[in-house]
Amino acid sequence: MAKAAQKQPKRAKHIPLRTCVSCRETKPKRELLRVVRTPDNHVVIDATGKKSGRGAYLCARLSCWETAIKKKRLEQEFEIPISEEDRAGLDAYIATLPKEA
Repeated sequence: MAKAAQKQPKRAKHIPLRTCVSCRETKPKRELLRVVRTPDNHVVIDATGKKSGRGAYLCARLSCWETAIKKKRLEQEFEIPISEEDRAGLDAYIATLPKEA
């Protein structure tokens, strides 16, 4: 009898993990939001997770975003100051996050 007939056990699917730059919790990549420093030094939110550039991850919680902005975690991560134009875009996104209880 051929050994090829034996079934191999299914391998568990690999789930990439990322760390929130604000609260430092490690979570699956899909649960976090990606912020990118683009090659032309703009800081934008990357909804698709595929934009080119240096990325940083944040939880979808208002407290994490407020802490990251207040303590300049994104500026530390990207090693550039965030322009007023980019800050306005981030603030507009932060305003859409639900308030926490």
